[in-house]
Amino acid sequence: MILCCGEALIDMIPTATSAGPDGFVPHCGGAVYNTAIALGRLGVQTGMLTGLSNDMFGQQVLDGLKASHVDVSHVILSDRPTTLAFVRLVNGHATYDFYDENSAGRMVTPDDMPALSGEVTALYFGGISLACEPGADAYAGLLAQNADGRAVMLDPNIRPGFIRDIERYRQRLDRMIALSDIVKVSDEDLNWITPEPLSLREKIDRLLALGPSVVILTRGGEGATGFLADGGEVQVAARKTEITDTVGAGDTFNAGVLAKLSELGRLHKPGLAALSTDELSDALAHGARVAAITVSRAGANPPWAGEI
Repeated sequence: MILCCGEALIDMIPTATSAGPDGFVPHCGGAVYNTAIALGRLGVQTGMLTGLSNDMFGQQVLDGLKASHVDVSHVILSDRPTTLAFVRLVNGHATYDFYDENSAGRMVTPDDMPALSGEVTALYFGGISLACEPGADAYAGLLAQNADGRAVMLDPNIRPGFIRDIERYRQRLDRMIALSDIVKVSDEDLNWITPEPLSLREKIDRLLALGPSVVILTRGGEGATGFLADGGEVQVAARKTEITDTVGAGDTFNAGVLAKLSELGRLHKPGLAALSTDELSDALAHGARVAAITVSRAGANPPWAGEI
């Protein structure tokens, strides 16, 4: 099982109303939630570890996970409120205003983290859950305790507005990168992590030097590049499609990559350490296929396996 660890929330999506002005309609979302349901729809055995509220929005998220065949036995329930993200769409591109104080997701602690059984063979971390404390420390601790023997993928998806203590965040992120086998970054993430005026390859090499076997760099419509610790490099173009919006594009790309690596029998530490450029290219191409379907329709609505 791939256990997706991090935020699940409600995206409030602007929607036209008969009265004239847009209203906001609640849709399940969050970077890690999006990856989890995408994996479940692709037929990969998947679970979700997150903090959820007992309120009506938390029940909506729980129902959404179950509907996409995601195991919810690791969900941590509380009476705290659900995180809400109000979405603004401009030419199909999304920006967000988050309401996250004292939320069920943000306030999980290290003591809340469950013991993981041998059924969990891979871990996925990402999103705002890596920045917002105390939850960020809880997920970092979970990774530190469970990285041995499990494949780990990390997508920091850095949102500077959530980072209150930059140095503390950088130190925690570096520790998590060092324990990860796959690190996926956007070009914006990479430039934030390494702001020095270095070449792209030098910045990638800095990440690889921390310990990952694979670094994946995404650049929106320009596609994705994969870098291996042994110096191998592959480039995959983005799929041409009519874009409705980009909500969840990177998250479902990650799911496609993980699904293909699992199918290839490479989603374990030795397999990723010995990954070939052809296998990495196949995984990136599959991620691009999955993401292209997601951006062709409104909201984070990943495809089912039969749609690929």
